[in-house]
Amino acid sequence: MESYKKRLYLWVLFATAVGVAIGCFAPEFAVKLKPLGDAFIAGLKMLIAPIIFCTVVLGISGAGDMKKVGRVGGKALVYFETLSTIALVIGLLVGRFVRPGAGFDVDPATLDPGATAEYVKRASELSITDFVLHLIPRTFAEAFTGGDLLQVLVVAVLFGYGLNRLGSRGKGIHDGIESLSAIFFSIVGTLMLAAPVGALGAMAFTIGKYGLGALAPMAKLMGAFYLTCVLFIGGVLGVVARLCGFRIWKFIVYIREELFLVLGTSSSESALPRLVEKLEKAGCSRSVVGLVVPAGYSFNLDGTNVYLTMAVLFLAQALNIDLSLGQELTILGVAMLTSKGASGVTGAGFITLAATLAVVPMVPVASIALILGIDRFMSEGRALTNLIGNGVAAIVISRWEGELSEETLRRELG
Repeated sequence: MESYKKRLYLWVLFATAVGVAIGCFAPEFAVKLKPLGDAFIAGLKMLIAPIIFCTVVLGISGAGDMKKVGRVGGKALVYFETLSTIALVIGLLVGRFVRPGAGFDVDPATLDPGATAEYVKRASELSITDFVLHLIPRTFAEAFTGGDLLQVLVVAVLFGYGLNRLGSRGKGIHDGIESLSAIFFSIVGTLMLAAPVGALGAMAFTIGKYGLGALAPMAKLMGAFYLTCVLFIGGVLGVVARLCGFRIWKFIVYIREELFLVLGTSSSESALPRLVEKLEKAGCSRSVVGLVVPAGYSFNLDGTNVYLTMAVLFLAQALNIDLSLGQELTILGVAMLTSKGASGVTGAGFITLAATLAVVPMVPVASIALILGIDRFMSEGRALTNLIGNGVAAIVISRWEGELSEETLRRELG
């Protein structure tokens, strides 16, 4: 069993490859394997809210200073906005010079608005006011049942603040939550033993349902997108990592199990509990990790931002719509806002794209039907980039706060 645990990432990779093979050669059977992936992801997501709650509460209650929470939150938002803007700009530049949509010559009259009506409707429901109000759950329990990490974060901050003010009177509750945290992480470790089965089921379904044939017409877009994600990780995040005293590729090797899990399940949330655990093990402060990672899953979506501007330019090029530099900058500005509005919403990448096009009239919203078929295959790139970006953010802000054990980080990264 110990040997299996140590090589779990290899088993996940092997299972993912088997899932691809089943999807290619037995698509009807592959589609029936979907419950395997759904069950595994559901089991992990069930634990995300309590783990984040325990991590944040323990960090705040033990901090002794609520000013620190505000300081960490402010630094995190500045970092998130800076990196998100860079990701949007890089996506725009690559889309402009590679021109992945050139040569498609799609007639706008042939677009079917009905195919994307659901995404357009959900995008139209997003507003800043609704987003802010949605941060506050109607009941304490709703934060844990609604699946929104930001609500859990709000409740955890308030609970941690209250526990902090109790001082020594709250020691019993603090110890109890610490024991609960250890139990939840133990359950995650047990569930991870089934990761290969979950990855096999999820990947088999994806290939069986959509087929590899759907990739050929959009190969240029997908190739440009994945290459851009690699450049962003190796270039931008690589520079940020070096400034903080570690190498991005060593960090990627360190979280390889989580990355293979995301690759197999197309869900970055499935790796969140393990990411939190590994970041703490690497020397990051528990309170910083607990605040940065949940917020990052909503506000630090680097992969989604790269995808957003590239997708808009692809659609414009496919429809032979010539966008001026001013219009492209307008799209960039709108995307900076809409990329925050869909946080916590399932399928945020596609919904955000619909919201951006709804505000920018140059490109018809119905055109997103052109990439509907390959969105599932691009979600892996978004999720992997988002996961790496949030891991780097936690290390950066821990160091910024002076709460990073650099000796532990060097030892863990090998």
